[in-house]
Amino acid sequence: MTLPPETLNGIESRLQAIDSELLRRYPGDRPGQPIHTAYVSGADASVDTPREWGSAALELAESQRELLVELAGEEVVARVFETLRERPIQDLRFDFEDGYGTRPDDVEDAAALNAGAVLKALPAEVRSRGIRTKGLTTLEWARALRTLEKVLEGAGGVPEGFVFTVPKIRHVEQADLTVHVCEAIEKAHGLPAGSLKFELQIESPQAIIAADGTSPVSQLIQRSAGRATGLHYGTYDYSAALGIAPKFQSLEHPVADHAKAVMQAAAATTGVWVCDGSTQVLPIGTEEEVRAAVSRHFRLVTRSLERGYYQGWDMGAGHLVTRWLATFAFFREGLGVAAPRIGRYLDRQGGAVMDEPATAQALATVVLRGLECGAFDPADVTAIAPKASVDVLHQLRERKIPAL
Repeated sequence: MTLPPETLNGIESRLQAIDSELLRRYPGDRPGQPIHTAYVSGADASVDTPREWGSAALELAESQRELLVELAGEEVVARVFETLRERPIQDLRFDFEDGYGTRPDDVEDAAALNAGAVLKALPAEVRSRGIRTKGLTTLEWARALRTLEKVLEGAGGVPEGFVFTVPKIRHVEQADLTVHVCEAIEKAHGLPAGSLKFELQIESPQAIIAADGTSPVSQLIQRSAGRATGLHYGTYDYSAALGIAPKFQSLEHPVADHAKAVMQAAAATTGVWVCDGSTQVLPIGTEEEVRAAVSRHFRLVTRSLERGYYQGWDMGAGHLVTRWLATFAFFREGLGVAAPRIGRYLDRQGGAVMDEPATAQALATVVLRGLECGAFDPADVTAIAPKASVDVLHQLRERKIPAL
């Protein structure tokens, strides 16, 4: 180097500051994302909800077994039946917004207290649970805070895996206010600092493009003080706000694809999960209507997975069937592609595809997602790639050199 030491030291100091800032804002992906969020009205909160949804889903699956096998094969269907019997719901929200409506304060207070008690008592198979409050808007904020406090009162604190969803996000300062609310409630109720986490529901175009042309969704994450765990897409509010006719409002409309792509880019490597929206089409009605709804939801879930949206809303027990079916089929197919490439990478072989560490990271991540949701077992992985133990896969995901 011919540059003077003070110049070199200055460059290094600035680069270290940049690296520290990037690491703070983008700490990396967070494992453990559930495959779905089941939404139930806060008026219907019950500890029996997972069992009841599982039973209803099994009944539908049995009636449509031939179609399910046609869509994904017998092995996948058998695994779906087992899952619906043992752990049908991974993530559960009791809704106090659109799915609950406006009711007298004493009625919502009682429902919130009950929901809190139920959230605390849910079985461990429900890995995460919480509520959707009303929005932090001029007309609803007081009721939203009161419901949140009542839920925590009913639970006797913050239940394990608790998170609350904030709808109607339209401005970056709503993230600041949500953080302020969390801090105030923690202080008032003697809760551990930082124990309250929240999700931001993106259902307004103003959250994607602001009046000044910037994209608020990234700032929403950065201004959430590490409390934001997810971005949830609101299919119908967002579509309606853009003037899309009801007939064409869906998860696969171009406006939905655009919004979710922006959300995905904003959330990348922040540890905040992106959750796709819902479909209002339930598998009920005539036999033809049920079959059409089953096929449609299977296709929509598969489409979302192909685009990297690994979680979505389920609005009824019937959606559980195709949620698990499509998810298991997707990851089992992915294993057949990823595991041989991981095996070659670990053996340092060539082959038709030369993978780099970043690609090995992506391959390991998709396999670990499949393992985490139960699409296959560790033995299924090592049967294809003998060196790809769970520990090795975690090392690859963290871009470390595996200790073989």
